[in-house]
Amino acid sequence: MGLGDRILVYGVTGAGKSSLAARVSAITGIPWHSVDDLTFKPGNWESTPVEEQRAVFGRVCEGDRWILDSAYGTWLDIPLARVETVLGLDYPRQVSLLRLMRRTVLRSIRGDMVCNGNRETLRGAVSRQSIIAWHFKSFDRKRARIRKWSSEPQDFDTIRFRSPRETDQWVAELAQSWTERRRSADVSGVMSR
Repeated sequence: MGLGDRILVYGVTGAGKSSLAARVSAITGIPWHSVDDLTFKPGNWESTPVEEQRAVFGRVCEGDRWILDSAYGTWLDIPLARVETVLGLDYPRQVSLLRLMRRTVLRSIRGDMVCNGNRETLRGAVSRQSIIAWHFKSFDRKRARIRKWSSEPQDFDTIRFRSPRETDQWVAELAQSWTERRRSADVSGVMSR
């Protein structure tokens, strides 16, 4: 299974980018960098300045191995200059929106910390700046970008997933191939001793 060492998980808000990034990192050992943790200041949902974001992700993307669980438009050019594989979550709106709403409500009720001590609230969920509002604002643009990347020649490979089931199947295949790769390496190591 061809998967580069520099991976961008990209998709609409609520699709499950962070979950997929964590799963791929656990299987491959490639370090995952949580975009939200590196972008939002602790405790107040305030974004760090764009120049600071660009510097942070510039340093991350200089590395030989990384996984990002998103990329904001203000610095998307940085990972795209070095990415080897884009994992595009191109799910129908009802899938990502329902996931997002369920996640937001549960986090709000439980008071879960999301990133850097920030918490979602029900009041925030219905505001004009909410993550749900952002889903509607960015949905078409992000899906169009994934489709363009997967249909036109790029300097990177794009694997486009159209459903969570398709994604789960791919992750299972990835885990199997990495398990086989490790076994093969172990056998080679024993035989060379």
